[in-house]
Amino acid sequence: MHEISLVANLFEILEQKAKEKKAKKITMVKLQVGTLSGVVPEFLISAFEIYKKETIASEACLKIKKIPFKIKCLKCQQEMIKDDFVLICENCGSRQLKVLAGTELILEKIEMEV
Repeated sequence: MHEISLVANLFEILEQKAKEKKAKKITMVKLQVGTLSGVVPEFLISAFEIYKKETIASEACLKIKKIPFKIKCLKCQQEMIKDDFVLICENCGSRQLKVLAGTELILEKIEMEV
């Protein structure tokens, strides 16, 4: 479960940003998590809830925006969102594909009380 180390790194960023803004507390954290990021959102939430105790984010809620797996066929230019991991264009059958989204793990927003 590498989500614990991800949350530890996240809290380093949160504490740094809170210090920069002279925040009293962090109230909300929003992440974008891609389907292919290797992160299990439920584990990330659990790790966040455990890690936040006795920190500046002790009352914060974690919101996760799931980013679907999106690809583009380089042959026919068709873009598609995939629910499976079959890397074949549904339009022309090509395997010449480019991943457009779904691998990211992005800190999108931090809400703080200053």
